[in-house]
Amino acid sequence: MESKARQEKNTEIGHRTPLYDAPLKASGVIRYVDDMKLPRMLYAKMVWSTVPHAIIKSIDTEEAEKMPGVRAVCTWKNCRQVSYNSCGEDIDKFLTERIFDQRVRFVGDRMAAVAADTLEIAEKAAKLIKVEYQELPFYLDAELAMKDDAFPIHAGGNVAETVCMNAGDVEKGWTEADHVLEYTYKLPAVHHGAMEPHTAIADYDASGKLTVYSPSQDIFGCRANLSRIFSLPMSKVRVVNPCIGGGFGGKIDAILEPIVAQLAMMTLRPVKMTLNRREEIISTRTRHAMTINLKTAFMNDGRIVAEQMTMIANAGAYSAGTSSVVWASGGKFFKKHKTPHLRFTGYPVFTNTPVAGAMRGFGSPQRCFAQERQMNRIAKKLNMSVLDLQLMNLVDIGDCDARNQVAHGRAFPKEAVLRGKVLFDWEENLREMKRSQEDNSRFRIGIGMAVGVHGNGVYGVMPDTSGIILKLNEDGSLTVFTGYSDMGNGTVTTQLQIISAVSGIPLNRIACVTADTETTMWDLGNYSSRGTFVGGNAALKAAEHLSDELKREAAEILNINADEIVLENGAAVWKDSRERFTTLADIALHAKSVNQRDICVSDTFASQNLALSYGAHFCKVSVDTETGIVKPLLFVAVHDLGKVINPMQTEGQIEGAIQMGLGYALSEALQINEEGKITNAILKKYKMFHAAEMPEIRIAYVENSEVGGPFGAKSIGECSAVPVAAAVANAVCNALDASIDRLPLTPDLVLEAIKFRGLSG
Repeated sequence: MESKARQEKNTEIGHRTPLYDAPLKASGVIRYVDDMKLPRMLYAKMVWSTVPHAIIKSIDTEEAEKMPGVRAVCTWKNCRQVSYNSCGEDIDKFLTERIFDQRVRFVGDRMAAVAADTLEIAEKAAKLIKVEYQELPFYLDAELAMKDDAFPIHAGGNVAETVCMNAGDVEKGWTEADHVLEYTYKLPAVHHGAMEPHTAIADYDASGKLTVYSPSQDIFGCRANLSRIFSLPMSKVRVVNPCIGGGFGGKIDAILEPIVAQLAMMTLRPVKMTLNRREEIISTRTRHAMTINLKTAFMNDGRIVAEQMTMIANAGAYSAGTSSVVWASGGKFFKKHKTPHLRFTGYPVFTNTPVAGAMRGFGSPQRCFAQERQMNRIAKKLNMSVLDLQLMNLVDIGDCDARNQVAHGRAFPKEAVLRGKVLFDWEENLREMKRSQEDNSRFRIGIGMAVGVHGNGVYGVMPDTSGIILKLNEDGSLTVFTGYSDMGNGTVTTQLQIISAVSGIPLNRIACVTADTETTMWDLGNYSSRGTFVGGNAALKAAEHLSDELKREAAEILNINADEIVLENGAAVWKDSRERFTTLADIALHAKSVNQRDICVSDTFASQNLALSYGAHFCKVSVDTETGIVKPLLFVAVHDLGKVINPMQTEGQIEGAIQMGLGYALSEALQINEEGKITNAILKKYKMFHAAEMPEIRIAYVENSEVGGPFGAKSIGECSAVPVAAAVANAVCNALDASIDRLPLTPDLVLEAIKFRGLSG
């Protein structure tokens, strides 16, 4: 009876469950920030730099200020001059930004903002602002910017820091190996492409309290920045995320929030700013462009004995989270293969290009591209199957990080490879690839694969905590208060499933308040793939606490011991007889009337270990050798994720990651001309991958419960994006027996590779 009750109690785990706010989004009822309108609200428009690097000699705002309906014009002359890091993370100490600065550092840098009664007036006034520049030397290429004699973009030089990590003796590895390969790989900056552009509303009231509405992935980090910039106590700063229409890391940084806050303080009226798509592309955040040199030493049997990676990450004009990206990406270099000798050196470099920041994978897709292209090359050189090469070198359960002997947790990348081999039908597709080459077909079939790894939070780098409040209502329903914002990835839905499973309260009886610094407990932020592992554990801990409180009250009502009670379907049931029970409404009433208390619990979960998620991806493509067009035909993704909490959202995450990765591989790149201007800053020219271009997708999981994970689960969101581009590139190179070491694989690049094929693949 007890085991049956426990099984029934956990029915929400592993079931296909729609996102909790899906009906509101699907019906168009939900209110995004740009849908909001506060009384007396003003509208703001930005003035952007048109040169890549300059001191503003003069900025004339007189005509704009005279225009009827204009309420404020803000420049470096009349705004707070406090340096900050928009990333908001305390681990990033480089404070290179200001709301407005006298110096602009890229085309699209902000110079001024106008707040007016209408958006049309703000736009017209912004065009009246005249700027005179004293232009300075500029650098679009990180390797040029990091030279010793380069003109400094920030005080201290253009290399923010040098990141070094080592394990073993790499020099020994070179001498012991049978072979050494060394290649350089280049990855472009790309746009996040969230459906909702950046937007924010600030309201500064008569009591001196600042309230900001923003689709932020990090409301508490944003609050910390606003508190510092404006010298306000945190009790006087409230940041609310009403809803978010996609983030992918691009909405971690505080970009518009300080500007609308400044304007609201100047006008004592609410101020809204929403970017259009062109502004979004030129001025917000990008994935880091990188140049990665990888040197690999290996034996005749395929064992990798040493690897050395040198990563140059283009930070763009400001530091934001670049150092964190380099550190995080470098850390994963030590967590995929059993290589004994490893060396990583990373350089975050300032340039006069748009600011780079977090984007799904946080530097891992770039690192993975280099490593997995190298694996493909090694397999070819040794005339062995890349699958056998992977199985020989991938980590096993119980293996440790060579730097510090910290275990990788329950790591099952090999199982993912073996499962993927079958699901992809590797051998048959390999034969088809060889036939297309033997027949000298115009349309060459290619297959490739890659293995990715990503973490679950930031344990070991900084405290990784998440808090939850659960309040039982008088009718037995429940209200959840969580610092997370659900950006479509299902984090909040996962928390609600866990709470429902543990407390026995049906999902349709649970409501939630999300991402509000005034009403929810502190949370590190919705990033770093911590939603399931950390946020899910917070929900689990709070739900167990709530269950104890419910059983305590029910035990008094039923006159039995608390440990004899099972919570299910909104009731507390005696485990020996289902006819003896009390409803949660009765429990709430008993708590108030007899014990004179509310049943309300709060808990903070602090992560104590860093789980790792692994994924093996397989791709089949058709390459038109006359046009260079690559058409993906089949994509298989198999992920080691401990336990699938919600198959529906997990599938959606993987499918979305494949779409994002295909765009990264085949079509997307920010094109910057020699004057520093982005030339494809509209979606018509910036070629994201469309639904009609998607291949057949097959998805499977390796479910071996992760120690410390809620119900054994770990993350999927970022890991699912990590190996995609590498798998595609390997498939294209294998189809053509050619060498391509940069993205995207545009038709022109593919035709160039065909022209020079015969090089190592």
